[in-house]
Amino acid sequence: MNAIERWNRLEIRSGEWRLCLAANRWGTRRTITRFFGLISRAGDGVFWYSLMGALALFGGSRGAQAALHMAVVGVIALALYRSLKKHTRRPRPFRAHQGIVAHIPPLDEFSFPSGHTLHAVSFSLVAMAYFPMLALLLIPFTLLVAASRVVLGLHFPSDVLAAGLIGCALAGFSLWLIPGVTLFAG
Repeated sequence: MNAIERWNRLEIRSGEWRLCLAANRWGTRRTITRFFGLISRAGDGVFWYSLMGALALFGGSRGAQAALHMAVVGVIALALYRSLKKHTRRPRPFRAHQGIVAHIPPLDEFSFPSGHTLHAVSFSLVAMAYFPMLALLLIPFTLLVAASRVVLGLHFPSDVLAAGLIGCALAGFSLWLIPGVTLFAG
């Protein structure tokens, strides 16, 4: 049995593909597709690079430290998700199941884990550790990025959930390494 068949069996047994299909069908409405397409595009890096730049320029030395911290975490997250995708080789939902449509083109071939979600979670947690008031912006944006990946037919919910957990672990470990910077301190 090849990797695609193993993943398909797991998805059928779990019923996950049904949830993915329902979210994807909901996303066929033009305004919803456009909205989540824009969110996903911003999550490609535009939003995060802009945030890092703004923190570095306007956040003083703490902002510069936060931007550097986010950049380092971003490089590690990139290496992690690429390695995991290479080894798991999980097909994207639109390739694995009829009826699921990719509303935008994917950035790479495989589904597990969601790189957008991994980066969004890790970047958000690091930024909020330095500037807690950013939570009002970053939490909703991160949740929308994660949802966009399923609605647009590019990831299964478990890809997004796993990426969120990996992002939390990565951000948490990186924050543990930096003295004086902690999440939820206050």
